[in-house]
Amino acid sequence: MPRSVLVGSFTSPKMEFAIDMGNPFFNRTVDGFLKIGAVGASKVLAEETYDCLRKGSISKGKFEDALKKMCKEGAYWGTVAGVYVGMEYGMERIRGTRDWKNAMLGGALTGRSYQPRATTAGTRLSGTQ
Repeated sequence: MPRSVLVGSFTSPKMEFAIDMGNPFFNRTVDGFLKIGAVGASKVLAEETYDCLRKGSISKGKFEDALKKMCKEGAYWGTVAGVYVGMEYGMERIRGTRDWKNAMLGGALTGRSYQPRATTAGTRLSGTQ
């Protein structure tokens, strides 16, 4: 009995760009900052758009507040990502291997470097009460 098979794949849109700063550490750090910063800004854009559609109104003040919030969240997310990528790359260079331990150590050091500042300064982290 003949069979037919459908083969295909779905891919997500990719944002590919390269910034050459002359140093692999800086290249990776800036790349992480820009990519994850764009994700943070997009998150706020989606939230604010939903809020405006739910309430049924938009004003110049709401628009300006949303834009400020997008810049703030994008910069925060991008900074954390840049520090994480830099820490991971630093661990790779120090240890001389590329494995999961670099990501674990990079994440632990990044989290430790941001935790005290976020709680003592009274900063409300995204997603927390």
